[in-house]
Amino acid sequence: QVQLVESGGGLAQAGGSLRLSCAASGSIFNIGTMGWYRQVPGKQRELVARITNDDSTNYVDSVQGRFTISRDNAKNTMYLQMNSLKPEDTAVYYCYARVSVGTWSPFGDYWGQGTQVTVSS
Repeated sequence: QVQLVESGGGLAQAGGSLRLSCAASGSIFNIGTMGWYRQVPGKQRELVARITNDDSTNYVDSVQGRFTISRDNAKNTMYLQMNSLKPEDTAVYYCYARVSVGTWSPFGDYWGQGTQVTVSS
């Protein structure tokens, strides 16, 4: 079994910063692409940023230049540094990872429980 646990959410003022972390634990053989998604009530979950296991990154246009995704493979941990926060960044942020639990096991999709980020104007 694989668990993803997010931390670092909370309340920030517009223009401020927060750093999210996502720690993976359990029967992990290999972690592939990881990513951060966010969701607000009544809307679909959207991809914010993702990072491959060779550190290639992608960002949604609305956070480009403000957010930075990174990972520490030795710690099985991913981060999202969020700067210049805006009220429209308010959402529940979920981490996601593609994880293989054994040499011959296919990669499966795993999600964290979500962490609330609230940005006040």
